[in-house]
Amino acid sequence: MSRDQPVISVIIPVFNDSIRLKSCLLALESQTYSRSAYEVIVIDNNSAENTAEVVKEFAQARLVYEAKPGSYAARNRGIAVAQGEILAFTDSDCIPNSDWLEKGAEQLMSHPNCGLLAGKIDLFFENPTAPTSVELYDSLNFLQQQFYVEQKHFGATANLFTFRQVINNVGPFNAEFKSAGDHEWGRRVAKAGYSQIYAENACIQHPARKTLKQLERKVIRVTDGYEDLRRHKLADGQKLPQDHWPAFLHSIASDLKEPFALTPKILGDSRLTGFIKKLSVTGVMFFAKYVRVIERVRLRLGKLERERL
Repeated sequence: MSRDQPVISVIIPVFNDSIRLKSCLLALESQTYSRSAYEVIVIDNNSAENTAEVVKEFAQARLVYEAKPGSYAARNRGIAVAQGEILAFTDSDCIPNSDWLEKGAEQLMSHPNCGLLAGKIDLFFENPTAPTSVELYDSLNFLQQQFYVEQKHFGATANLFTFRQVINNVGPFNAEFKSAGDHEWGRRVAKAGYSQIYAENACIQHPARKTLKQLERKVIRVTDGYEDLRRHKLADGQKLPQDHWPAFLHSIASDLKEPFALTPKILGDSRLTGFIKKLSVTGVMFFAKYVRVIERVRLRLGKLERERL
């Protein structure tokens, strides 16, 4: 191991995603980072598939198991067995660039008091010459790492670096979260006084969601995650105006109007060519926004029902 290369532990949760996991591990097998200075830990989160058959093909990787459902529980299991000074997180459907570890570690080490580094996430299409409207919408609206770091003070775990010492100081992920656990953890990092950076050159590739069904599942999962985040803030003693029904209904009304306000932005977006395509992406945006509204109402009515019991 080179003296100037700290050991990195790459942590990857997986649930029934063996085919894409293989592509991820293949990319991690040929990193520019010294092979003796990094390990890859795959955490099987109760998959029905034989993940072990995939992992054993790759010398850098080892497999552990986590029975508690949820990617954050799985990541915490990876943290517990990791040997590295630096922890790097990605997902089984991601394909890291060949210099991902090199650039991530270099940037992390060069910024004093850095608590987390969020690397760039490039979304790619199944057919690059003919992306679906859902893929286009997904690529324009999700996994915007620079925005997350600069405006929301977190980084998505699809491409995230931190130090072991930071985990020791602020704690691991909240394993009760199904989504938004990276948001909650990033807020803890910021609250502890660490800096956060975005690294354009520490890049991974991530598939865009292709169908409305895939997008619907994502929107519901993210909405549920932010409900978890809201409850966590309440438990922490924070006052949230939207817990009162008038404020909640006002926020729902704002959500219902939001797609109309965003329509001119999509129609004028230079990254989209052709009016029909822009119109189609606008329709996907309305779908996604209203799925979020329906899920928010469903969660609130479920909460009201629980309170009556």
